[in-house]
Amino acid sequence: MIPTQARQPFHREDWLYEEKIDGWRMLAYKDGKSVRLESRNGVDYTKRFPDLAAAVAALPGTTLVLDGEVAVFDSHLRSRFDWLREPDPEAIATPPLFMVFDLLYRAGRDQTKRPLRERRARLEELVADQERIFPVRRLAPNGVEAWEQAVRSGFEGYVAKDESSLYVGGVTKSWLKVKVPGWTDPEDRWKRVRL
Repeated sequence: MIPTQARQPFHREDWLYEEKIDGWRMLAYKDGKSVRLESRNGVDYTKRFPDLAAAVAALPGTTLVLDGEVAVFDSHLRSRFDWLREPDPEAIATPPLFMVFDLLYRAGRDQTKRPLRERRARLEELVADQERIFPVRRLAPNGVEAWEQAVRSGFEGYVAKDESSLYVGGVTKSWLKVKVPGWTDPEDRWKRVRL
């Protein structure tokens, strides 16, 4: 699923709000002992991130498909896209992590026809207590408060998701992303804007 860009922050009942990760979108496929990490355009990144592949392999169950982003974080726990290509050893605070936000397939069962609230709950249970795989951070349950939290934290923005939404391929209006205006690099901080 690809979120549609929204023009401004908003709140809707029965939607959840997640940190917008500044990383590489990735699907993780587990089939028995075999694991593949694949980008949205089909590039295999399994060899580039062997520790993440091993972490997916260690998850319970024989078959899984997870959707998320590979990201690294600075000391303020802000994701840093640029450091995936050119890591800064003195500033980087985490190794590459798999920040997951959806569970598409598990134990031989397609999860995409279940509402997001169920998929997310199962996902959080699945990856609890992992060291390299984490659920994407939820923000405040109110969209306006979530926006303020994203701005204060120096995040790229947030992704709002209809909790009743099913997982469908392609661009969707059931997931909406809102970027912080003027957001650039966390080290440069974002330019001050009026909310």
